[in-house]
Amino acid sequence: MMFFVAMVAVLISLALGLARALLGPTMFDRMLAGNTIGTLAVLALALIGFVTGRPDFLDLAILYTLLNLVGTIAVLRYFKLSEPAVPTAGKE
Repeated sequence: MMFFVAMVAVLISLALGLARALLGPTMFDRMLAGNTIGTLAVLALALIGFVTGRPDFLDLAILYTLLNLVGTIAVLRYFKLSEPAVPTAGKE
């Protein structure tokens, strides 16, 4: 019963994260929502693995965590490098 409640809470959080990703006013809000969705997916994988008694789901959760970290860093680095330089007035 407790794992059912935890899974419902994770699914509600996933829905809220998806809403933020779709409605986020800035790109960084969307990126943060994507990272949150990835973290909640890892938590869901760990819960499913525990409930079904299959520890290999935890291995998948660890792998997905690493992919989520690398993907987040890559996207943020892309946005950092693709921003146009802001001209500063009065500085030479």
